[in-house]
Amino acid sequence: MQYDPSKIEPKWQAAWDKERAFSTPKTVSELKAKPKFYALDMFPYPSGAGLHTGHAEGYTGTDVISRYKRMCGFHVLHPMGWDAFGLPAERAAVRENVHPAEITKHNTDNFRRQIKRLGLSYDWDREINTSSVDYYKWTQWIFLKLYEKGLAYMAEVPVNWCPALGTVLANEEVKDGKYVETGDPVERRLMKQWMLKITAYADRLLEDLEGLDWPEGVLEMQRNWIGKSQGADVRFAVADTDLELTVFTTRPDTLFGATYCVLAPEHPLLESLTTKAQSEAVRNYVADAKNKSDLMRTELAKEKTGVFTGAYAVNPVNQKRLPIWVADYVLMSYGTGAIMAVPAHDERDHEFAKTFSLPIVEVISGGDVQTAAYVGDGKLVHSEFLDGLDVEAAKTKIIAWLEKEACGTGVIRYRLRDWLFSRQRYWGEPFPIVHLENGEIVPLPEDALPVELPRIDEFKPTDDGRPPLARASAAWLNVKLPDGRTGTRETNTMPQWAGSCWYYLRFVDPNNGTAPWDPQVADYWLPVDLYVGGVEHAVLHLLYARFWHKVLYDCGLVKTKEPFPKLFNQGMILAMSFRDARGKYYLPEQVEKRGDGYVVKGTDTALQTQVEKMSKSKLNVVSPDDVIEAHGADAMRLYELFMGPLDQPKPWQMDGVEGVARFLARVWRLAIDERSGEINTKLVDAPGSSEQELWKMFHKTAKKVTEDTERLQFNTAISQMMVFVNTAYQTETLPKECFLGFLRLLAPYAPHLCEELWSVLGQKG
Repeated sequence: MQYDPSKIEPKWQAAWDKERAFSTPKTVSELKAKPKFYALDMFPYPSGAGLHTGHAEGYTGTDVISRYKRMCGFHVLHPMGWDAFGLPAERAAVRENVHPAEITKHNTDNFRRQIKRLGLSYDWDREINTSSVDYYKWTQWIFLKLYEKGLAYMAEVPVNWCPALGTVLANEEVKDGKYVETGDPVERRLMKQWMLKITAYADRLLEDLEGLDWPEGVLEMQRNWIGKSQGADVRFAVADTDLELTVFTTRPDTLFGATYCVLAPEHPLLESLTTKAQSEAVRNYVADAKNKSDLMRTELAKEKTGVFTGAYAVNPVNQKRLPIWVADYVLMSYGTGAIMAVPAHDERDHEFAKTFSLPIVEVISGGDVQTAAYVGDGKLVHSEFLDGLDVEAAKTKIIAWLEKEACGTGVIRYRLRDWLFSRQRYWGEPFPIVHLENGEIVPLPEDALPVELPRIDEFKPTDDGRPPLARASAAWLNVKLPDGRTGTRETNTMPQWAGSCWYYLRFVDPNNGTAPWDPQVADYWLPVDLYVGGVEHAVLHLLYARFWHKVLYDCGLVKTKEPFPKLFNQGMILAMSFRDARGKYYLPEQVEKRGDGYVVKGTDTALQTQVEKMSKSKLNVVSPDDVIEAHGADAMRLYELFMGPLDQPKPWQMDGVEGVARFLARVWRLAIDERSGEINTKLVDAPGSSEQELWKMFHKTAKKVTEDTERLQFNTAISQMMVFVNTAYQTETLPKECFLGFLRLLAPYAPHLCEELWSVLGQKG
């Protein structure tokens, strides 16, 4: 009887489902009997494309460690759910003319089917969906907590507006004035939006990074995103007026080198200080800047533009008059929206000065500042009482001087901006907010939750920016409050990040109808012990989730300061693509190898090959369904982890899957005689003294596999198990006790095969 995963795997998957084999105890008394391990995958957005090999890599990794921890006597929480709200689902619904609720259900059903085929040991009793009313009721509840603490507010802010999508976009979604996904034009608008005051937590978000076991690259990205800057606010009088301009600078030591000032186009003093002669030029420049995103405006390679306002600022240290310009490379969202320009020691200022023939004055020795900005260390020069000091000493001295002379103060500022939290889309969480006729904003009481998302068939965005929910029925829109006042519901929805900010908490108690989670259950499970996902979430999701967690901590709702002490980023899986000289791509089955190269089957058309990120457009996506159909889930699981270190990018090669499948067949043949279908006579009930070399290899293998599994070094663990199997084939007999021990090592990696052999060999459990 040959090894046949197509029969073995469905059998054991059905058995696990029937027995609810991976269900975790729910009560605190049951839980406290064992130590805990909480392994969490970044839950997926259920796209129409289905599960891909990148998903499967991370999910298999957490599954191995989860199965291993169960074998070590831990209660293991290993759940799965769906990040189902948001722009991607709605865009797909618009494209296919299907309601988002229907497309989401179809896609989640397909994802669940694919995940179960991989034999992943998720506790399906805990499945959650962010678009389910039972879930988003509590997202709304958390929003009310944010509102109560003064962390949610409405403000008129400049946004990236995409008319084609009918919603605002984050800066990261815009490049060259277009939406990066579709190429649709984006324009700048002032709009009243919901904001979350994440800046109130900037210090803690930065400081608490120090205790996290995260990849250094992710930590650095979060540090840069928060962007703590120590410097000074310097007050410049505007010459011949009563106006005063406050400038934030991280380099107050270079104050003597300032030769001009620059305002952001949105600066509130710009209009009042601009002279009549320059007003039209300034007005035209500001109008043009409104259509540029912050990223476009601050690109280093961008040609510098600007207009002189006609006004001058007075440098407080030497009373020199500095021309005031307006330029789009200065952002209102950072600092004070005004800078003192020191072209000798700042690249952007230097380029601007060269473009507009402005003076360049060296104040730190060490470079040829007329040729290029010198940004290194050195001694202060041409700076009067700062001359001869190094940079840090000069900073300390000038800040003390500014404070003594009442010309400025030392300050700390952050690059982090408050979080724009509303979207003009349909498929998202409704806000639990009512607007009264007098403009007052009223949060709904908790007993009025959930605010259900009404079904609207005309859910497409509008050209005028009015959210689709504005088209809901009057019965939904109009609200009578408990005190008798009437108002209209908020019609914006929350962004797709809202549901993913706290899903790890709902997993600990997903069926609780009276609270988002039981505090005692949360105390047992939190924090998450291992969080695995792609590096693409390095900033936004991880920062937002940390922010919400800290708010919940301050509310006394959780007892840990951080949700994810250990983060692991799996590497990207790459695949070979094939394209001809015209740039047309071909599927692998349309290609054949000829000599040292590849051609289109049945032709002489030569193809170029490249190992790159899997993409539908490049026809190099590998479907887990196809791999499982050909070689089985255990082979796919093992290959995903054997390709290389889990955190490194790796090329997918189908012959590698075939090699792993052959290894599993060899394990099968150690126990089963393929001709008779009986247990292999090589397996003997021998005492531990027989086959000493094999036993030595087993103990070496057990030690290495255990250590490597703990360290998530799965590829070397698998390699060692292959060495053991090779050794086992070289012995005359194979002690059954030794082989059963090996199956325990292999079981987290290839669970279906090991369950079958364990059962065939008469073992229970």
